[in-house]
Amino acid sequence: MPGSSAVAAMKKVVQQLPLEAGLNHAAADLKQFGVQNAQHDPLLTGVSSSTNPFRPQKVCSFSQ
Repeated sequence: MPGSSAVAAMKKVVQQLPLEAGLNHAAADLKQFGVQNAQHDPLLTGVSSSTNPFRPQKVCSFSQ
């Protein structure tokens, strides 16, 4: 019956709506967390050369 398949499809839509609303809320919380902690994120602010363990090592050389 075409009517029963439409009802089943609408039931799926109704069940999906709260899940999507929860995802939107979680995304908003994640965005707020990122904005609040951006000043502590080294990917956004960079790492100072004095505390960067991966900086190139300086080599002393003597020329004659």
